[in-house]
Amino acid sequence: MSEVLYHNILTECSAPTPTCSKERIHDWLNKNKIPCAKDCLKVELAEILRKVAPEPTYKIDIIAKGEGHKILRTPPYHPELQPIEKCWAVVKNEVSRHCDFTLENLRIQLDTAFEKVTAQTCKKIIEKIRNIEDKFWKEDAEFDKE
Repeated sequence: MSEVLYHNILTECSAPTPTCSKERIHDWLNKNKIPCAKDCLKVELAEILRKVAPEPTYKIDIIAKGEGHKILRTPPYHPELQPIEKCWAVVKNEVSRHCDFTLENLRIQLDTAFEKVTAQTCKKIIEKIRNIEDKFWKEDAEFDKE
């Protein structure tokens, strides 16, 4: 069975992203009456797109909104700002404490490990991440003063 990754799938009405096909970007620009030559390189079309396109909408945003939620995106390539990374660390640490290198034991330990990621655990993780964010903001402000 194929897994659907909704966080990567654009809605039908969304503006394309620079990683979309050249044809899709060109078609969207033309549809929105944004001038561009047919012989533009994809990198040129992507640059135009970055300047004029609204934020893309993803299927996961629609699903979440339908359930009364909003997706909050964190910066890529910053695992220290990704709550899920901290949650996985809790699970992996718990499993490793009781590891006997058998699949049967792993299945048992995973159930126990997932129970360690409680609402209170998540609250603490988010608090720590907010502190890291605050530290980054302060460092950035200091950098701007120089």
